[in-house]
Amino acid sequence: MGAALVPLLVSVVLMVVAAARAPAASAAPRAFFVFGDSLVDNGNNNYLLTTARADAPPYGIDFPSHRATGRFSNGLNIPDIISEHLGAEPALPYLSPELRGAKLLVGANFASAGVGILNDTGVQFVNIIRMGDQLRYFGEYQRKLRAFAGEEQAARLVSGALVLVTLGGNDFVNNYYLVPMSMRSRQYALPDYVRFIVSEYRKILQRLYELGARRVIVTGTGPLGCVPAELAQHSSNGECAAELNRAVDLFNPQVVDMVRGLNRDAGADVFVSANAYRANFDYLANPQSYGFTNVKAACCGQGPYNGIGLCTAASNVCADREVFAFWDAFHPTERANRIIVGQFMHGSTDYMHPMNLSTILAMDQLQEGPL
Repeated sequence: MGAALVPLLVSVVLMVVAAARAPAASAAPRAFFVFGDSLVDNGNNNYLLTTARADAPPYGIDFPSHRATGRFSNGLNIPDIISEHLGAEPALPYLSPELRGAKLLVGANFASAGVGILNDTGVQFVNIIRMGDQLRYFGEYQRKLRAFAGEEQAARLVSGALVLVTLGGNDFVNNYYLVPMSMRSRQYALPDYVRFIVSEYRKILQRLYELGARRVIVTGTGPLGCVPAELAQHSSNGECAAELNRAVDLFNPQVVDMVRGLNRDAGADVFVSANAYRANFDYLANPQSYGFTNVKAACCGQGPYNGIGLCTAASNVCADREVFAFWDAFHPTERANRIIVGQFMHGSTDYMHPMNLSTILAMDQLQEGPL
């Protein structure tokens, strides 16, 4: 071999080795699908005739565009922050006309403010995307994806995607406890109602599995009795509403047990339980450790604890959202959302069972997809 060719050959070999060892920076981030209620809705209800909307100021005051987007937050919500960890742009609302072509490869957000596990939850909001419709839209999305990307790539994208499901809170706040002597409270004692909605939740998750989901984060509910709306109605000195928290204490452990049962049936850890109660209660019980000065009143609202009515342009709005845990009467600030997602990402099995999201992402990367 000529001496002049040796440096060229070495350079080519080094380039090949470097390419083989380099992380797949050009590979698209895994797709992300979101189902549930207002905690994770990023704008579907903007396209619906409903009062359950967050598409007007001061919502979005700290969003990058400083515009209201339909997220029930001053800024980013939980799916947005998970997308950051995935290295991806946020999945678009399914009803967005922009969700077409290559945007389909990012995933989709099907969540709709006001919905619950049950179809009769949130009836006062009239036109919302109930869970049966969210699942139907997921099937419709997959048909669009197959038409764009082909059968094989579409199936691989769905099975390799991360899925987040957040449900349950509205089944208490906007159903069982919506009014005194509600239909469901007359039909069921609380323990029986909890068993019923958990059994219905299981059907939703089972249908997701049938539709191809193989890595699903399932959240319980946070401390519902401690949100500003409940303090405004039931608290005289800032203590949480005991009855709502009793409901949560019944619901969350049964969701964990139900998820374990689904995994046994699947023969793999398809479903991962996220302890939203613990992730929220940590900073509610010890606010100074997390930099909060107010964990009882909403930043935006009116009345006691700013917990009465909606957050509107006429509401009180705090000057520093970084020190408030709640943005409005029910929903966390972006800063609180970041703490919650931090526990989802890195928390112990007290927060995520059987493993946290960082472990999931690392494992799936090693084996090139979920089990």
